[in-house]
Amino acid sequence: MNIDRRLEVLKAIVQHFVETAEPVGSNTILVSYKFQVSPATIRNDMASLEKEGLIYQPHTSAGRVPTDLGYRLFVEELDNYEASKKEVIKAIKLAQKEMQLNQIKQKIHDLVALLAHITNVASFATVPDNSRTFYIGLSNIIRQPEFISDTNRASQVIEVFEQNNRFINILKNLDIDQSIKFYIGKENILPEIQSCTLIVTKIKFKNHDSIIGLLAPTRTNYAFNKAALEQIKSLI
Repeated sequence: MNIDRRLEVLKAIVQHFVETAEPVGSNTILVSYKFQVSPATIRNDMASLEKEGLIYQPHTSAGRVPTDLGYRLFVEELDNYEASKKEVIKAIKLAQKEMQLNQIKQKIHDLVALLAHITNVASFATVPDNSRTFYIGLSNIIRQPEFISDTNRASQVIEVFEQNNRFINILKNLDIDQSIKFYIGKENILPEIQSCTLIVTKIKFKNHDSIIGLLAPTRTNYAFNKAALEQIKSLI
């Protein structure tokens, strides 16, 4: 009997069971793991492994699964540690990148919430690597007297935020940099927000760019809002 092949069959059984939690038969082993032998040879190898207590049949007509002894042999002699180590390093790097991005998103969300709270207007920010925005405080705008008396104008402002891609495309087409810029009334490209002032600036989190800003009625406290954006930027 080919001992090396028998150990490879055990390795295939362990890997299959770890991945699927299903007992594995000889045909699956033969096809999935590309053994260049006959089905009868694989069956003989599995019978030998079962006789040695390395695999067992959980119930009649089922395939085979590893025993504790089979796992022990797999761990000590068969498991490809170096290949797994490379996979783990790759997975950690990917997870770190995802976690960093999630931390950035949470930080941006917190800043937007803080900005809306202190200015009492709508605050928003684009999300790095994602075509959407966080926005908070839209109700702050529609509670303003000029919008209470003109519900059509209020609904237009709401629709701008709801049409997320359109709003982001507008922001991308504006000349926004690290300074704080005002787009007042008819200076806004979107007719729906020409009753408002857009106050925007660019921020950077660990090589990720984002645009953060305020949408306020044109009747707003310009100095306070500019100072609020400046202070929010200083918290990054």
